[in-house]
Amino acid sequence: MEKQLTGKMADILRNKRLDRELRVMEICGTHTTEFFRTGVKNIFPEGLTLIDGPGCPVCVTTNDYLDRAIEIGRQHGVIIATFGDMVKVPSSYSSLAKEKSGGMDVRVVYSPVNALDIARQNPGREVMFLSVGFETTAPAEAAVVLEAKKTNVPNFSILSGNKLTPPAVDALLAADEVKIDGFIIPGHVSAVIGADAWGFIAAKHGRPGVVAGFDAGDLIGGVLVLLNLLENNEITIKNAYTRAVNASGNLRAIEVMRDVFLESDASWRGIGLIPGSGLSIRDAFADFDAEKKFPVSVPEPREHRGCRCGDLLRGLIIPTQCPLFGKACTPENAVGPCMVSSEGPCSAYYKYWR
Repeated sequence: MEKQLTGKMADILRNKRLDRELRVMEICGTHTTEFFRTGVKNIFPEGLTLIDGPGCPVCVTTNDYLDRAIEIGRQHGVIIATFGDMVKVPSSYSSLAKEKSGGMDVRVVYSPVNALDIARQNPGREVMFLSVGFETTAPAEAAVVLEAKKTNVPNFSILSGNKLTPPAVDALLAADEVKIDGFIIPGHVSAVIGADAWGFIAAKHGRPGVVAGFDAGDLIGGVLVLLNLLENNEITIKNAYTRAVNASGNLRAIEVMRDVFLESDASWRGIGLIPGSGLSIRDAFADFDAEKKFPVSVPEPREHRGCRCGDLLRGLIIPTQCPLFGKACTPENAVGPCMVSSEGPCSAYYKYWR
């Protein structure tokens, strides 16, 4: 029955007739990949364009973050624990993969709990976890810091590169660089912060949005709801992922996140400094703040010539418009993070769209 319903919705979307060209932005990196992987993008009606937004946490992380992590590894000899996507991302002058081949102790983990376990197993070594993510992962990382303090694991710390997504979307809309008619809003982030957190898109900027899930039926249904809002000039935020998302979010997860982190200004690749869009560690947990624990001098960051990842994350271009895409920049030899990360737009295009 579910497959039949999805098939019927697919026919409706495929045969939709638009009265004008529409550009909708998906904010989530998983949505970026799933629109291609499931083939839903192939059934978009003529005139509907999907553009990428700043929804890949690895992609929006600026080079100076990774530069700092590498310098801490070099100067302080810490064990660096990180999610796998970060290993191959080029920094200004190196990468964790290159540093690992040169002897730096870099270990891939699948959760911050794994990093804490490494610290417990190596009491004579400092362990630094690279905490890069959005509201989806920040509560778990905050919980690990609380656990490290509670159980007295003094050799554990995190380098916070966590970011908050609504301020980035607000900044994009305020900049008014690209035409965006509506938004596909991330389901995972919304499960934490709630659907109401996106109300500013409609109230402040006059665009509709739809919170959507991630399977083919979710994606098709979300697009159809958004198209209906646009056709009827209905400026509101709809929640089409009610099985996982409510209006106010996961209040306990938000509480844990706020116990450890506080909002701070943060730099985003391609966008720049966005007030209140980052999560820094509160002074009460300074002993677990790698930036404070391991002071280093970091070289002036630089971008890689020709890489247009920053433009992609603002919706100005699609990956195939980058001169390096599929040529100098491939998953095996990535120039920028948009090709490295599994949630990056270049990676999705390369795997599923070429």
